[in-house]
Amino acid sequence: MPDQNSIPHRIQTLTERLHYLNYQYYQNDVSEIPDQEFDQLLAELQALEKAHPELTLPNSPTQRVGGTVTKQFPTALHKYPMLSLGNTYSEADLRDFDERVRKGLEGAEVAYVCEMKFDGVAMSLTYEHGQLTQGVTRGDGTRGDVVTSNVRTIKNLPLRLREAGPPQPPEFEVRGEIFLPLPVFEDLNREREQNGEALLANPRNAASGTLKLQDSAVVAARRLRFFAYSFLSPERNVFPSHSAALEALKAWGLPVSDTWRRCTSLAEVLDFIHHWEKKRFELPVATDGIVVKVDDFQQQEVLGFTAKSPRWAIAYKYPAEAGRTRLNEIQYQVGRTGAVTPVAMLTPVALAGTVVKRASVHNANQIAALDLRLGDMVFVEKGGEIIPKITGVDLTARPEGSQPIQYPTACPACGTALVRPEGEAHFRCPNDTACPPQLKARLEHYVSRKALNIDGLGAETVARFFELGLVRTPADIYDLNAEKLTGLERLGEKSIQNLLSGIEASKQVSFDRVLFGLGIRYVGETVAEKLAAHYRSIDAMLAATAPELAAVPEVGGVIAESLAAWGAHASNRELVARLRAAGVQLALTGEAPQAVSDRLAGLTFVLSGVFEQHSREELQQLITQNGGKITGSISKKLSYLVAGDKMGPAKREKATELKVPIISETDLLAMIPAPGEPTDAADALEAAAPTAPEPETFAAPARPAGQGEQASLF
Repeated sequence: MPDQNSIPHRIQTLTERLHYLNYQYYQNDVSEIPDQEFDQLLAELQALEKAHPELTLPNSPTQRVGGTVTKQFPTALHKYPMLSLGNTYSEADLRDFDERVRKGLEGAEVAYVCEMKFDGVAMSLTYEHGQLTQGVTRGDGTRGDVVTSNVRTIKNLPLRLREAGPPQPPEFEVRGEIFLPLPVFEDLNREREQNGEALLANPRNAASGTLKLQDSAVVAARRLRFFAYSFLSPERNVFPSHSAALEALKAWGLPVSDTWRRCTSLAEVLDFIHHWEKKRFELPVATDGIVVKVDDFQQQEVLGFTAKSPRWAIAYKYPAEAGRTRLNEIQYQVGRTGAVTPVAMLTPVALAGTVVKRASVHNANQIAALDLRLGDMVFVEKGGEIIPKITGVDLTARPEGSQPIQYPTACPACGTALVRPEGEAHFRCPNDTACPPQLKARLEHYVSRKALNIDGLGAETVARFFELGLVRTPADIYDLNAEKLTGLERLGEKSIQNLLSGIEASKQVSFDRVLFGLGIRYVGETVAEKLAAHYRSIDAMLAATAPELAAVPEVGGVIAESLAAWGAHASNRELVARLRAAGVQLALTGEAPQAVSDRLAGLTFVLSGVFEQHSREELQQLITQNGGKITGSISKKLSYLVAGDKMGPAKREKATELKVPIISETDLLAMIPAPGEPTDAADALEAAAPTAPEPETFAAPARPAGQGEQASLF
């Protein structure tokens, strides 16, 4: 066994931990630890690598800018790399930064621009002749996802610029932050709580997840907003300074936060930081620090860049807001899927501009890890997390004789013995046919806006009808009539008429939304759309085996097993029968998409990586339209592995081991007939190359002379 205290082992451990946290943050929008703790881990790894460069691993997270592309959208190379910023929590580090800047400028006078560090998603926007033409996420700093259609829904972002202020270059980029205003975030979490869905930890997660949605109408409903913080152009000397560029962007109609300030000394910088330390909580947007940049663009060029970040900018991050208060009780809430979530009830404490009475403790693992006990004085943090969480216990104040909290073994709502599926952190109540909170939450989900959207039947009314015993399953909704509803408090004749009209109208809601509304575990909006498009009816879907379900694009094994288990339950089969009898749409109407050819008949494909000419979804559609099948796993029966850029090494190794042919996107397209070509399968195998080229490596283009590159803040 390796020496657990050795430097190589520590470097390996830190590398794996940071890669995991990066994946959770950028791909799953989950912040598992506070930013400061992440930065400390990264700093420790950097220090070890600096002292022992020969031990630096090739895939070290210190060599990367940040996240990755999502593989859900087309991708584009950044003309100018979107770098990360060095950051600090220390005023002493700011003084060191100022000394380095002045030394690099050989004592010349220097001014800084200080800006709020908004907690959102970095975005690069391209304007051509005053028109917005492209929006690209930061991605991995070299390339990002093209989300132009989603960006166009942002109300405060101009699609056409004003002809005011200084002349506009024919083409330029605007860098900025897309964010979710705090009031909108709170509304969204209230809706998720009513639907029995997990609450979003912070607005950044919500903004990032929103930009990944495929339906721009849903994106528009989320009410995202944008602040610009940088200008980039291939033309030299458009502006002399960053502050001049910000003024021009505002004149052209772009939203620029009015919280920035030009400072002529470090003392003014520190004054700005101190001013906003508490005042930032009055803003309707989440912030976690201040970005400090050298103002003069020529001075920025003199100072230049390191491999990852500019030498002319730094981010000062405020320490997470923390408080100390007493843990009085743990309440256990049962969600729509049966997950039992503990919530800490606290003595009220002022924290980050609000009074905190409750805090998240996530699951039994965290209770055990913190060794929480009733009566403990606990430390509560907010920081970037809008939902407060307990981070530690003041053991010096622990009451004598206190006992560790015993997680319940039975459901707090129905008394059923809890289970903990292998590999999961949450205990669950398996009584999904009779546990009241689960039944009520599933009803609320069924009538919610994204599902059946039944007018007049909101979460409050559903809860009331449930308590009265009028409805327990979605099918019961269609048994409601005027006779059952007449005489109920707060329900007049017109309200009853509107409600019944809304129920009748819900019978025309499309099958994919009905499938989503059924609340099957792991079946969200996107998966429901894929299943509906693939099977076209609930009967065909329920007749499929778990392996067959897993082969549907974007489904996979876990979702497939959940679907198969749901369909095997007699109560769910009865529910489907009653919904059908009520007239609910359980199949797609209209003609199924016509096959283009049978050129790929009998062939199965796995797609992995990021593709140049088509999105993964487009390639999946091309394969199925030409008779092929998609699967998610590599086996001896697989016909081809289609390799894109940045394909994971594990799939390549397994395919090579099993002698599965590896082909490129170009090879795949060559197997599909062009318009006018014969559409039989005879020549399909000959069209594929035996192996794919190595994924392409993209070099970051040089920064345009005379313009300061704004590094991404996140």
